[in-house]
Amino acid sequence: MKKMFLRLVLLCLCFRRLAGSSGVTGLALMTVFEGDSVTLDSGLTELKDDDEIQWRFGNTLIAEINVTADSFTVYDDVPDGRFRDRLKLDNQTGSLTITNTRPEHDGDYKLQMNSVIKRFVLAVNVQISVNEGDSVALNPRLNELKDDDWIQWRFRNTLIAEINVTADSFTVYDDVLDGRFRDRLKLDKQTGSLTITNITTKHDGLYRSEIHFYRRPSFIHLSVYGEFVREGKLK
Repeated sequence: MKKMFLRLVLLCLCFRRLAGSSGVTGLALMTVFEGDSVTLDSGLTELKDDDEIQWRFGNTLIAEINVTADSFTVYDDVPDGRFRDRLKLDNQTGSLTITNTRPEHDGDYKLQMNSVIKRFVLAVNVQISVNEGDSVALNPRLNELKDDDWIQWRFRNTLIAEINVTADSFTVYDDVLDGRFRDRLKLDKQTGSLTITNITTKHDGLYRSEIHFYRRPSFIHLSVYGEFVREGKLK
């Protein structure tokens, strides 16, 4: 039940960010947790004899169907092997399933089917489990900050840290939410990662990083286990 609720929250938040999109035919948002499978639906109930379908991740061709030639092909070694053994085509509908999703599968997908184009935005959200008293680094999925990057970190809906590279500003708001983050937040000036030290169960919940001018936020669900849980006892 908790996982279903989190998915609903994530879906609503992402749709708010995409609601202003225009000029996009058949835009669909898919939100999953790391390790889940997801099916990108072609919208067809049955392939026709002359159907030709191409699936792309960004600009990279990852699967194609040519019904006339009875050809169903996945290119799972591109662009860097991230899809290896994870792509499955439905021979009846042309839908594409990605199994055992990882954060590197997060991105834009395109279905080109004859003269029809459908677009999908897949958000793969991370789950992290730690013990009370541990430290954890939350990664916004950047290798290095750029000169115009502006990043906000939120816990649930509360702003807890912010980076404005242009202004050389790296700020943590650790007195919010009854001070539960006081003296516990550290920002990495190279990657934008946010480290939380000496974690308590009050830090359990949903975190969100928003990179301005980027299409969608990244979500991390942090589960914090207390002492009694670690010892196999009930709280």
